[in-house]
Amino acid sequence: EVEKIRIKITSLGLTESRITSDETIQQLFVECRLNNFLAEETPLSLPKPTGGQRIHYNYSTVINVDKEDNHAEREYLKSILLKPDLPADSLKFTVVSDPPEDEQDLECEDIGFAYVSLKEIFQKQRDVIEQDIDVFDSQDASAVIGKLTVTVEALHALRSVHEECKND
Repeated sequence: EVEKIRIKITSLGLTESRITSDETIQQLFVECRLNNFLAEETPLSLPKPTGGQRIHYNYSTVINVDKEDNHAEREYLKSILLKPDLPADSLKFTVVSDPPEDEQDLECEDIGFAYVSLKEIFQKQRDVIEQDIDVFDSQDASAVIGKLTVTVEALHALRSVHEECKND
């Protein structure tokens, strides 16, 4: 059986903040990153949600972490389990502002970050299923600008990696 981490980005809602009032921020997409070697993004950017609404991406992706073909990813998962002080133990979700078609001189801009700790999934022995996680303002890490609903199914893969650590 190919071991994998399943990720689903379901929806995004914003709270009142500089993001909601910024006219230049109109379309949003979400990127998901595992450490520094893997990034996936929602194929669609959707119109910024207003007043308590949510935008729905319903985007799913799979990261394979089997020994044969995905050694780097697997070694990274091992390091998460073996090094308790490793800071980068999370999947990082980035909410990105996609400039409108007619404003091509504008850059894509990271407006917020959200995290799911893989280490915590293993410690709690529980996957994250359709959970609302806080999105923090990229300019002020203490300010929550919204909620991202995600699923991260990694427990099976982490258990397998953990077994392997014990056997090494």
